[in-house]
Amino acid sequence: MTNLGFWDQTSGTWINVFTVLLGTSLGLLLKDRLAVKIQTIITQGIGLLTLWIGITMANSMGQVQAGGINGAVLGLLAIAFGGVLGELLGIEESLTALGNWLKRKFKGQGLFTEGFVASSLLFCVGPMTLIGSFDNGLRGDDTLLILKATMDGVISVALANIYGVGVGFSALIILLYQGSLSLIVGLVGSNVVQVAQAEHNPYLLSITGIGGLMIMAIGCNLLEIAKIRVASLLPAIALSPLIYWLASSVLN
Repeated sequence: MTNLGFWDQTSGTWINVFTVLLGTSLGLLLKDRLAVKIQTIITQGIGLLTLWIGITMANSMGQVQAGGINGAVLGLLAIAFGGVLGELLGIEESLTALGNWLKRKFKGQGLFTEGFVASSLLFCVGPMTLIGSFDNGLRGDDTLLILKATMDGVISVALANIYGVGVGFSALIILLYQGSLSLIVGLVGSNVVQVAQAEHNPYLLSITGIGGLMIMAIGCNLLEIAKIRVASLLPAIALSPLIYWLASSVLN
C-alpha cells in the first residue's frame, strides 16, 4: 500500500470545508436581500429535498434480511435503543451546548445554534461521508468527497439564508469527523474499505437506512412538521450494524 501524505488523505475534507464556508458566505450576502415569503419558500424547498434524500436512503433497510427478520424491524430496534442511549448520554444537549458556546464566543445572533446543529448533522450523516472518507484516507481518491462538497456547498447557501452564520461553523464538525475517518482508515488498512464497499453489504445498508431516517427527521424539523431531537438518535448509526450482526448470528 502506497504511503500517502496528510494532504492526500484529507484533501476531500478540506475542499468540503471550503465549499461550506463559501456557501455560507453567499447565503449571508443574500439573507437581507430576499423577502420573507421568498425565504419561507426556500426553507420549504430545502425541507422537501431533505425529506426526499432521507426517504431514498431509508429504503436501503428494505434490502437487509437477518435470520428472516426484515431490515425495517432491525431499523426500528436500532432507532429505539439508539434514541434511548442518546438521551441518556445527553448528546442533543451536548451538541446544543457546543453551538451555544460558539454563539457566545463569536457573538452569533438569532438561530445560530439551530443552524450549527442542523447543518452539522445533515453534512455528516450518510454513506457519502463514510465511503468518501475511506477512499480519501486509503487511496487518496477524493472524488466522492468533492461531489459531496459540491452538494453541501449548494445546500449551505440556502441554510445560511435560513439560520445565519451558525451553518458555517458546521465546517468544524466536518473537519474533525471526516478528517479523522480518513486518517484512521489510512492507518487501519484496506480490509475495512473492502468490506464497507462490497455491493449490497448489509452493514453499510443498515447504516445508510438509519442515516436516512435521521435526514428525514431534519427535513421534518425544517418543515416544522415536528421537533425531532435528531442528535439523540446518533447512537442508532453505530447500533444498526451491531443489531444486524446479533440477529444474523443468533437466528441463522
